[in-house]
Amino acid sequence: MSVAILFASFLGFLFVGVPVAYCLGLSSLLYFLLENMPLVTFAQRFFSGLDGFTLLCIPGFMLAGNLMNTGGITYQIVRFCDKCIGHIRGGLGLANIGASMIFAGVSGTAAADAASLGGILIPAMVEDGYDPDYSVAVTAASSCVGPIIPPSVPMIMAGTLTGISVSKMFVAGIIPGILMGLGMMAVAWVISAKRNYPKNEKKASFREIMSSGREAFWALLMMFIILAGILTGIVTPTEASVIAVVYALFVGFFIYRELTILSALRVIRDSMVGAAGIMVLVGFANVFAYVLTKEQIPTMIANGILSMTQNKIIILLVINIFLLFVGCFMETIAALTILFPVLLPVVVSIGVDPIQFGVMCVLNLVIGLTTPPVGVCLFITSSIAKISIARATKAVMPFLICNFIVLLLVTYCPPVTTWLVRVLYGM
Repeated sequence: MSVAILFASFLGFLFVGVPVAYCLGLSSLLYFLLENMPLVTFAQRFFSGLDGFTLLCIPGFMLAGNLMNTGGITYQIVRFCDKCIGHIRGGLGLANIGASMIFAGVSGTAAADAASLGGILIPAMVEDGYDPDYSVAVTAASSCVGPIIPPSVPMIMAGTLTGISVSKMFVAGIIPGILMGLGMMAVAWVISAKRNYPKNEKKASFREIMSSGREAFWALLMMFIILAGILTGIVTPTEASVIAVVYALFVGFFIYRELTILSALRVIRDSMVGAAGIMVLVGFANVFAYVLTKEQIPTMIANGILSMTQNKIIILLVINIFLLFVGCFMETIAALTILFPVLLPVVVSIGVDPIQFGVMCVLNLVIGLTTPPVGVCLFITSSIAKISIARATKAVMPFLICNFIVLLLVTYCPPVTTWLVRVLYGM
């Protein structure tokens, strides 16, 4: 009875618009009261969920990404990408995707990518002759690369929740992230050629590219330091996030000189607020997970699925459809904290690598960031362009199809995620 009330109260709170973090906390608290469990256990479980060194990555990478945007680093990335591929038909759209792939190597979140690059590129694309709905679609879709190419806040969460190596999760996301970026570039080029979108009047000379590269060098070096440090094992993901913050402050203050004391303090404040919201969610999710484990819900779900079929292909297909549906309605990190620990035993029992499944889960839920009704990235970019969600949704469909193809590769072709991990870590 208490379990039924747990889920009913969670769905009820969610339905009336209570934030997901507090839905988890309030429904768990109600369960504790009904079961006459000591509330000190509630507090202990909440804080034990936050007591993880790896979780320090989250505020670190969030702050680094925000400092990049304010300190002028983002603009230099966009300018460099435009010089490299702006001469191709629809080049500014291709540069948009390329910048997202580079920016993903620092921020770790799709929303940060959509807001920072969208604020720069959507007005520029519209002014250059691109349709507003296309500008929104390419920006929103490419921002989904953010949580796939390392570092990735959702992957940090998945690893922390289940004990999977975060570094290996990061490595596993590299190839899928590159495939997503290249696939969306191909889609953007086809659409641009069909609609005769503009391109730069002449191809940038080698000298111009090198000049732009020198300006963007510090931005590109930041991504290289983070990835090289993590992949070689010189630093942990948490240490890499701290290095990224220090580096972003140095470049913003002394190289590009667009960061001031006041703007830096404002960025730190905003980043603290955003990180605090995620940490509250993590704490309450840990309490909720404790209740589920106590009631053996994960075991019941695993046995229920396996009793219907043990066909690996069908089970993965069902899980994909379920996660895509959830991603349409629930924020990525919230869905991941609730569902990933529950579904992991199911896929492990049928021989799926946990790292492969981690990337698959993140990719599923990230796709939901560009689908209504929640579609955070779609809302951010459409508000910048001042167009309706309906127009933006229609325009983003070709890019979503591309991402679905990558999802199928991640699901049914394990080497896409595990090959590079085996090469670097000898698994």
